[in-house]
Amino acid sequence: MTPVQRDLARHALGLDGRRKESYRNYFVTGEGSTDHPHWLAMVEAGYATRRSGSILTGGDDFFRLTRAGADLALDPGESLNTVEFSPVQPQKDTTA
Repeated sequence: MTPVQRDLARHALGLDGRRKESYRNYFVTGEGSTDHPHWLAMVEAGYATRRSGSILTGGDDFFRLTRAGADLALDPGESLNTVEFSPVQPQKDTTA
C-alpha cells in the first residue's frame, strides 16, 4: 500500500488522528478523480472491494476496505470497529 493509498484508506475508515477506532468503511469516487486510480489499485492488490456506480452514489464507484487493507491503514494504538470488522479469532491447533 502506497502512502497515498494509506491516506485514502484512513479517510475511508474515519481515522483522522483524533479517533482511536474506525467508525465507517466506505469511499465513493469516480472516473476522472485523482483518487479513483488509487482505489482501483487497492482492489487489484486485495486491499479493497468495488461496487460499480449507482443512482445512490451519483454514478460513482463505492469502495470498501478488506480486513487486510484496513489493518495496513491503522497507526499504533488504533483499532477497527467490530461492527464493520469482526474480531480476528485465533486459529485452533488441529495437529494434536
